Amino acid sequence: MEQNSTLSFIEKRGDYEIYGASAAGFVNGHSASANAEYSENSSVVFDDSGIIQPRTFTQGGKTYKYVPFGADDMLPYHIIEKVGENMVMAQNKLFNALTCYGQGVRFYDIATEKKTRDREICDFYFRNQLNRFFIEQVLDMKYFFFTVTVVVLDNEGCHIVQVRHKESCYCRFEKADENGRINHVFYANWKNTVKDGDVEVIELLDEIDPWGDLRVRMGLDPDPATGECRRAARGDAFGRATRTRKFAILTRFPTPGYQYYPIPFYVATFKDSWYDIYELIGKGKRAKIRNSAPPRFQVEVHKDYWRQICEEDGITDPDKIKARIKQEKQNINDFIGGNENIGKTWISGFYIDPASGKEVHMVHIVDVEQGRKEGGDWADDVQEASNSLCYGDNVHPNLVGATPGKSAMNNSGSDKRELFLLKQAAETAFHDVLLEPFRVVLYYNGWQEKYDVDVPFIVLTTLDENEEKKKVKLNPDANGNNSNED
Repeated sequence: MEQNSTLSFIEKRGDYEIYGASAAGFVNGHSASANAEYSENSSVVFDDSGIIQPRTFTQGGKTYKYVPFGADDMLPYHIIEKVGENMVMAQNKLFNALTCYGQGVRFYDIATEKKTRDREICDFYFRNQLNRFFIEQVLDMKYFFFTVTVVVLDNEGCHIVQVRHKESCYCRFEKADENGRINHVFYANWKNTVKDGDVEVIELLDEIDPWGDLRVRMGLDPDPATGECRRAARGDAFGRATRTRKFAILTRFPTPGYQYYPIPFYVATFKDSWYDIYELIGKGKRAKIRNSAPPRFQVEVHKDYWRQICEEDGITDPDKIKARIKQEKQNINDFIGGNENIGKTWISGFYIDPASGKEVHMVHIVDVEQGRKEGGDWADDVQEASNSLCYGDNVHPNLVGATPGKSAMNNSGSDKRELFLLKQAAETAFHDVLLEPFRVVLYYNGWQEKYDVDVPFIVLTTLDENEEKKKVKLNPDANGNNSNED
């Protein structure tokens, strides 16, 4: 970035020479790359019009077929990149995750409707860091609309002792068998070339009834195919109970028409151009600041001023006179644009014209932008684009600050509180889906008779109350409608 260090001559007006000076300087160009900078189209990221063919890999001498996540199998990475490049969408995703998280997962006693203190459950909660596990699940649900949970059983296969989150962007689904069932989840870094041993192959439990499927595999319930329980692995009969102790649970939020990977509703933001519009506004403002900063000050210099300063310095040589005038122009420019000169005073002479009786100044500096508000270009467009992105993410702009200042949409505190409660209420469907792995744990470990699981809301109070937020009872119906405690 190169700054113009001299005054720019504009015109000669009577006895004065008019110069322009910019406090920020003039910057040479990026016009050659303008077409490249503005030619991106985010809608192609979600081009699902083509037919996606299954791919194969070999693991332990066995060949598996999996369904790519997007046409190039890089769609989840593209989503993360695109969201991360847009501050509105990135913060919307975080806000959606935080509101869905609420007060976190709580195991509660059905009889007392209070958080349980059962030692076995508390130990399970702490050792598996379920708070962190839940926020990981929520983030993937908000980005990709599906999550993968791995449950690990003890050696006897009697209890689930561990739950682990698998990042959705690294998960791929096996091609469904002839019965339409997905049997395995494959976990690997698909950005790199997958080699033998790079992929973790995990058996996938039935998506609709993971608890029942797990009991059948462990020989605890009859197999629907045979009507009999599978025997222990050491038995000789056909249909042995599995020796596997690690299984995956797939949780998908329904979207229209999906077969393997759900298509989140917010992708409409990319397809209808609002993502690109917001990006172009930012690039346009940046290009204007870089390339077309207008002169801020107009400097009027009397024709006798240059002769006067040379006479005062005793300069008579023509070359030295030119150098002195150039130096004086630089001094004026530095005085106007230098941050260290803010608040200082410029002193120059003047005289009274005998004919007109008016003051004639040697140097007159005029701020041509006085009274003009800086940075207002496209302000309405920025707000419109931000609001559209918030709408695509189902976030009210007032909750995330997309309409700052004295905007007509800047609602009162009571309105914001109600908007926040409505936003949390809208997360009930996501809670019901996300809590499925927790209920599998409850049922398989035999805790379901006395305990259940829920996600309490955060209920904000009014200013006349002494608490920042109300305490809420855990919801026995697991529908998110938590009641307030007195």
